Amino acid sequence: MPIIDHFGLLAPLYETFIPSKNTEELSILAGLPTSGALLDAGGGTGRVAQFMSEKASLVVVADLSCKMLAEANQKEGLSPVCTPTETLPFTDGSFERIIMVDVLHHVIDRKRTIKELWRLLASGGTMVIEEPDVRTLPVILIAIAEKLALMRSHFISPSRIASLFDFTDAEVRIQKNGTTAYIIAKKQIPAK
Repeated sequence: MPIIDHFGLLAPLYETFIPSKNTEELSILAGLPTSGALLDAGGGTGRVAQFMSEKASLVVVADLSCKMLAEANQKEGLSPVCTPTETLPFTDGSFERIIMVDVLHHVIDRKRTIKELWRLLASGGTMVIEEPDVRTLPVILIAIAEKLALMRSHFISPSRIASLFDFTDAEVRIQKNGTTAYIIAKKQIPAK
């Protein structure tokens, strides 16, 4: 069965259906502003990153859908890069902050994605994964709808997401707000 590029098809209208939202809580959890760079992994049209452009020295939006990134390219202060999250073209420790909003359930290889993002996170940096909590009824219904639409979505619980951060230098916690779960991972600075 061929893979349908749902996001490429939706790109011009994506923010009509999935509007921008208040990013204040995400900014606080990520420890923004920062003087370093921020990566929005799977950031698509830049609907979240556009509100972060003045909170970091550089804001990179990486996404597999080049059509989604064409929309991000129209927003001020964003640097779009078309790439899968499993193999990002940046050097180790390039980003002080990394965010991933409503994306992890769409990636092909979650473990490899988390490992790759962890490689890119600078020591002392913070990563926030925002995902719908699949243990709630509204998210269960969304998961079913995405399956019916032939999307490759695979939702997992917040605790399973947190368990992907099995790095010795990771300090991980989970915070919930309604049907949304935030997995916050801080990369410890190595002892001297």
